[in-house]
Amino acid sequence: MPTLADVAVLAGVSKATASRALGRPDLAAPETVARVRAAAEQLGFVPNRAATQLARGRTGVVAIVVPTLDNTFFTPIIGGAQARAAESGMQLTVAVHSLEHTSQLAAVEQLAHQVDGFLLTAPRGSDEIIRAAAAYKPTVLIDREIDGMPSTVADTATAFGALVGWFADKGHERIVYVGGPAGSWQDRQRQAAIRAAAEEGGVTLTMLGPYPSTFASGVAAADDVVAARATAVVPYATSIGLGLMFALMRRGVDDVVVSSERMVVDSLGLHDVPSIDVDGEKLGQVAMDQLMTLLGERKEAPEPTRQRLDVPLS
Repeated sequence: MPTLADVAVLAGVSKATASRALGRPDLAAPETVARVRAAAEQLGFVPNRAATQLARGRTGVVAIVVPTLDNTFFTPIIGGAQARAAESGMQLTVAVHSLEHTSQLAAVEQLAHQVDGFLLTAPRGSDEIIRAAAAYKPTVLIDREIDGMPSTVADTATAFGALVGWFADKGHERIVYVGGPAGSWQDRQRQAAIRAAAEEGGVTLTMLGPYPSTFASGVAAADDVVAARATAVVPYATSIGLGLMFALMRRGVDDVVVSSERMVVDSLGLHDVPSIDVDGEKLGQVAMDQLMTLLGERKEAPEPTRQRLDVPLS
């Protein structure tokens, strides 16, 4: 098996120069980098990424922190982030911390010693706690915005407002929004957009919640939905909507339209009802791109800022 020393001999450089050309090409002359890479390719040499990262004072690992693993919303985000990290030769680890309490910062600080940076999905934590967690390592927020911090957000608020407007245009006069978890940043954005759309459309809006993003929450909200005499419901999350659909079906209520993601809408034969589908994989990819830029892995990229991804009705 060829070694770095073999590559250096073939390229006519020192072992240190060969290591620098392969691991930190920005610190070596372009012609030297080309010669060393050609030698490595000729010999079939594969650099040890872990050793390279350690030589740079890095671990080669980044972490995505999620509040729970029960909510499938986070699954494609993790997958997208992992795929993008791999393209930069990095590994992704997953940690579960809601960051709602200062006591959780100790665990994040400990994790910071083992990783190079964070992707934080913390919808319910206070700005102060999130800033404290982000102070340990370079950090990008996912699906939440805080002034002065880079973030990637799926603009579901605009989509939720557009959906309420669509229901109003179709003649629905009473609409219910079943809200998400208490303190959720996204829930606050969606509530504001929904209120504005309902006012513009001249419809009666009932706001329910807060509710956890669970099937049981939808079941629990059914009585209040019926009492509101709503003909259309916009739930915060698919799981809430599924629970509500189940509860309404058991009650024999068939004149209430509950919005959902496209897979559910199509399965129920509601082809004329718009759906809201977040591209979680893309959300994770874009957030990881931002983090890689913060870590100096994407030098050609602009400085990370706030990014909002469009979420169209489909």
